[in-house]
Order: sequence, then C-alpha cells, then structure tokens
Amino acid sequence: MTSFDSSPQLNAWRALLALAVVFVMLATTGWTAVRNNRGGASPLEAAVTAWEHGNIDGRALPDADAPAARLSRFFASLDKRQRHRLAARYPLAVGNMNGAPVQLRYRANRIALGQAREVERERMRDKRLSPLGQQEAERRMKRFGVMMRPERQVFAFDPMGSGRMAEVFGDLDKARRVSVVVPGVDTNVLTFERTFRKYSAPVGMAKALYRAEHEAKPRARTAVIAWADYTAPVGIGVDAATAMRAESGAVRLDSMVRGLPGRSPVALYCHSYGSVVCGVAARTLPARVTDIAVAGSPGMRADKVSELGTGARIWAARDSDDWIQDVPYMEVGGIGHGADPVSGGFGARVLSATGARGHTGYFEPGTESLRNFAEIGTGMYDAVRCASRDDACREGISGAAAA
Repeated sequence: MTSFDSSPQLNAWRALLALAVVFVMLATTGWTAVRNNRGGASPLEAAVTAWEHGNIDGRALPDADAPAARLSRFFASLDKRQRHRLAARYPLAVGNMNGAPVQLRYRANRIALGQAREVERERMRDKRLSPLGQQEAERRMKRFGVMMRPERQVFAFDPMGSGRMAEVFGDLDKARRVSVVVPGVDTNVLTFERTFRKYSAPVGMAKALYRAEHEAKPRARTAVIAWADYTAPVGIGVDAATAMRAESGAVRLDSMVRGLPGRSPVALYCHSYGSVVCGVAARTLPARVTDIAVAGSPGMRADKVSELGTGARIWAARDSDDWIQDVPYMEVGGIGHGADPVSGGFGARVLSATGARGHTGYFEPGTESLRNFAEIGTGMYDAVRCASRDDACREGISGAAAA
C-alpha cells in the first residue's frame, strides 16, 4: 500500500520552502504583478462587439453573453440559412457562443480557423518579425490548417496571444454522459496536440479517455471534450503558484458546462493546474456535474472536500513518482493551492494510478488511472480501483449508472 501522508518533519520543511517562495516571488516580481496581470484586447472580443451591433434580416441579435438557454432559443427560431449566415458573418462569436447549436459552432470555428490561418501566413512573410517569430507564425498556420479538417469538431477557438481551443470527440448532442478534460500549465494552441508524448496534451488525453470509455462499455453513448479554453500559466512561476488564471478559467468552465446540450451527467478530469481551475469552479458548477477527478494536483484551493461547496463526487489520483508530491501543499498570502487532494484529511476518493509514470502519464493507455477515469465516465463506479487496494474510494456509491 502506498502512503500519501508526509512526515511532520517533511511538512515543516515544505512550509518553510513555501514561505521562502512567497518572499522570493514578491521581491522579484512585485505584488502588483501577481494581482494585476492583464492581457490585451482579443479578436474574440472584437467579434462579439460586431455581433452585438449586427442583425439578421432586420432582427436584432441577442447579447452574446446571455444565458445559454436564451441563446439556444434564439438559434432555434432561425432557419438553417440564417444560422449559416451568422456563422459566416461572425465566426469567432458564434464559434465560442455557449448556447449556439453544436454543429453550428463547429462550422463557425472552421471558418475562424481559416481566417486565422491566413493571418499567420502573412506574418510568416513579415520582415518586421524575427526569424523565431516567423517560425512560430508558420507553426500556428500549420496547426490551424490541421484543426480545419472536416473530421475535427472544434468547440471553441480564440487566436489571441498563445491561443485557446476546445475540441469534441464523439456526438455531443446525443451523448448520455459527457467527460471534460481540463489541462494544466503551458497549454496553448501549439501544445493542444502533440505527436511526441501525445498523451500529455489535451487532444491525446481526450482521445485516450474516449477510447477507454468505449472499451469499458462498448455501447456507451459518451462524448469527451478536450477543454483548453482558458489562459493557462506559462511554466512554474507566479501564475502557476496563484489562483489568478484559475479564477478566470473557472468562470469560462462554468459557462461552458451550462451551455452543453441536453441534461446528461458531466464528469471533469482535471490535470495538474487544471485541478486548481476545477477546485475554484466547483462551488458554482451546475448539479449535472456529478464527478470531479483530479490527477497530479498541486491542490484545489481548499483544505478539505467540504470546502469545495459541491455535491459532486471528488476523486484524486497521483502516481508514486510524480514530482508534484514535493510541492508545499498549503496557501500563504495567495501563494499555493491548499491541501494535498490525495491526503487522508482532504477526504477525496483516492484512485489507483498504477502505471502512470510521472506527472504527465495519467492518460497513457494501459494505466489504472485511465481505466479508472473511463469507469467514472461511463458510470461504472463498482469497477473503480482504489489506491488503498480496498473499496474505500467506492464507499457510499451503489450500483452503476447508465451511459
């Protein structure tokens, strides 16, 4: 049996390390850098502004930030030709609009990706850019081209800065259960999908989970979303040590979940800093979120499950050689993310992660972590394997849910 509890001496050293990190960060970056880091205007914001001043056949368009149910009713009142005209005229706005029909969002984002691809093609020839800048433009141009392929189902896209993106695997409209993968640091449009170490990137994680769910329950009607539609921290720095990025990401995550079609249960799979996003979002997420599973977590901005303020089941997994176990599990002056989710005092249902190998291996095929995620995603809770090699993590869960 693997013990996740640290000795008092080690905890004391971690506390001292955390305090040292706080003072170094404040001395070298300044408190204002922690509290007031803001980005510039986004092409998406410009698209939303254009939408809000537009119309369709003389009919005013609703507020782009209106509740998803209201936007859904608006699109339902239009005919196919009108919906396609709006997607062509305001692709970024429609492609990111929670409440817009799923297939229309895919169509709009394919148009938006094509437009962004042409921008990057021009940047490749811009002599004002450094050679590195031109190379990055080429990489982005190629990535956007790949994401435009007919089989890709891009659910959200914003090319601003390092970029944001989400993609769906499966039929979201007909899914009986929906899984959402929320990744951590260094996630952007260029790292959204990888050829090398592909299961450490959002697309690879989501594809692996989708396949594993169908292996666990072949007739399951599930959909999996690779959700990188928030601005993730870059590297292990100030942003990664605070909740600033998580707070804005939590708002976006909540809005996305509330805009999903139907009433199917939703499970969140939150890796590394993504678990901070899920922890911050937990209190406001709708009741259809039945499960939140964290892997390789630095903390969820809480000291115990009850502080998350959610009725969702909280699961946690960590491989024995994941370096994240050495971070100081505490919060001091806004630095740090609280208690260790796999510790006994936190109260999560601790899953086996055998075979995961390190911090980014939780979605690797053949691992018990991925197998467990798939069992949760299909509602087959009786088959989940606990870290303690008994049924402690399944306590209080009776039977399996339909998928």
